[in-house]
Amino acid sequence: MNALEREIRALIETQGPISVSRYMALCLAHPEYGYYVTRDPFGAGGDFTTAPEISQMFGELIGIWCAEVWRLMGAPARIVLVEAGPGRGTLMKDALRAAKVLPGFLDAVELHLIETSPLLQERQREMLHGVVPSIAWHGEANTLPDDAPLLAIGNEFIDALPVDQFEKKAGRWHERKVGLGIDFAFGLDAALLPDFEKSLPDRLTPAPDGAVFERRALGPVTGILSRIEKNGGAALFVDYGHAESGFGDTLQAVRGHDYAEPLETPGEADLTAQVDFEALAALANKNVRAIGPVSQREFLGQLGIEARADILRRNAKDEMRAEITISLERLIGPAPGMGEMFKALAFAHKDLPPLPGFDGAKVSGKI
Repeated sequence: MNALEREIRALIETQGPISVSRYMALCLAHPEYGYYVTRDPFGAGGDFTTAPEISQMFGELIGIWCAEVWRLMGAPARIVLVEAGPGRGTLMKDALRAAKVLPGFLDAVELHLIETSPLLQERQREMLHGVVPSIAWHGEANTLPDDAPLLAIGNEFIDALPVDQFEKKAGRWHERKVGLGIDFAFGLDAALLPDFEKSLPDRLTPAPDGAVFERRALGPVTGILSRIEKNGGAALFVDYGHAESGFGDTLQAVRGHDYAEPLETPGEADLTAQVDFEALAALANKNVRAIGPVSQREFLGQLGIEARADILRRNAKDEMRAEITISLERLIGPAPGMGEMFKALAFAHKDLPPLPGFDGAKVSGKI
């Protein structure tokens, strides 16, 4: 039994079963024993590999996207560039290198990173040394500057935001919680939620018994959108999940590039749940539009990833060409590739013209 498990056990013994979101938050962000506080989980030597670690092409295209959106904004002299959950800083390093193609963009950039892990902050500091004059770190979105246009990106950021789970049993909705048996176990809170079904999309009612619905607090996103609404700008989120709200228990744990049990060895495995892109897009309003989601394959395809792969292959040594092709397939191919499961959704101030990568995408939030 590790130290975090002992602490959570004591908490449950004292206060009773805890919500799934509280369990996730403790596992991922406990200030002493949390998963992201105690380790660098990225890459072959960690627990999982994200798109920026697969290929430089991903970060490069995100950088070009940011530079082009800045141009569409009228090329303001100052732009607050934000990455939420920047990992090792790999995406941002590739993005800023590629964005040099648009004169003036890097001179306008003021870089801000939303990162709570001191260990990962140090990795980011090392990765981005000499790339930008200075970096400001934030533990939450609400401390970001609110006096300039903002461009925000978040790759595999939202899936790690804690979710609450609810289950319908015998015609009644209950919250799922984490309690104690011999080990940690899921159970249903005795309290009924009589109005819960009214909060679901109409097409999901009436729900069948056994249905599980997940809902996450999106405070970091709303903090970003409030700044876009006030000062202009855009945000891009790329993550894995479903385009429409639906039922299902999607909570999962990953350790050593393999699936693990979410309630075992807390703090030693990554915990995520699929992103509900319909719920994410619902944050749009009359001043900030939501655009998408579109598949990662479609988004990167519109940005020119295949042409970029061709250029890299032409300039690569023979042994590297096959690796570039494999990386391309991982990014845009069907399962087990990321092309369809991963999706992109953008938010844009109402005054912005259409954004690159989203031709034909659904737009919500208009008056």
